[in-house]
Amino acid sequence: MRIARPIIIIAGLGLIWALLVWALAIPRFILPGPLLVLEAWWENFWHLLYHAQFTAIEIIGGLALGAALGTTTALTMAYFGGARRWLLPVLVASQAVPVFALAPILVLWLGYGLASKIAMAMLIIYFPVTAAFFDGLRRTDPGWLDLARVMGGSRWAMLTTIRIPAALPALASGLRVAAAVAPIGAVVGEWVGSSVGLGHLMLNSNARVQVSLMFAALFTLILLSLTLYYTVDAVLRRALAWQPESNPADDR
Repeated sequence: MRIARPIIIIAGLGLIWALLVWALAIPRFILPGPLLVLEAWWENFWHLLYHAQFTAIEIIGGLALGAALGTTTALTMAYFGGARRWLLPVLVASQAVPVFALAPILVLWLGYGLASKIAMAMLIIYFPVTAAFFDGLRRTDPGWLDLARVMGGSRWAMLTTIRIPAALPALASGLRVAAAVAPIGAVVGEWVGSSVGLGHLMLNSNARVQVSLMFAALFTLILLSLTLYYTVDAVLRRALAWQPESNPADDR
């Protein structure tokens, strides 16, 4: 069923899409049918793959840097009380500025290359990773910490042996969210200014009224995003195999 389920879902969505286009007689320059998009995807496979590799580099680079910066910030706030009082308001205030509005500034500062797109993805990833990990660090079971204090444990020892392991499930949740939103930053950066990437290809195809190719690029991006998410999820499940899972649907 794990193999059959996604095939059935994709086939069902494609059928609904085709019926919608047929029933409403939607022109192909507004919404092409799935067969036209599949044909465009097959004919331009290597062209799509060329642009997809740049988008993948931007997403993975932003995910890596955003996760590293986010975990470092969360650990700093958890260990140093003074740093928490200074960094936490800045972290919250940073979310008041729409990240998309920063894209033109990043392109101006870092240029039209990969750096501005990686920075854009990093900014989107940074907050969910920091917030999730910091929340996990400060919600450690007080009983464990009291026992460590009674046994003479230092703050550093409690952080590395108790707080961090206890916060790893929360960090994993933040990384899953980051993997899901990372493509947004990369594509927005490509829309603002780029000569390669799936976002650039979508804009270029739209300008040339190559709507089927635009949708083919969109679905390539979806495939890339799903691959990234499920890869991150599989790695985290293996890394946190000791963490028990329960399904709320099984509750009675």
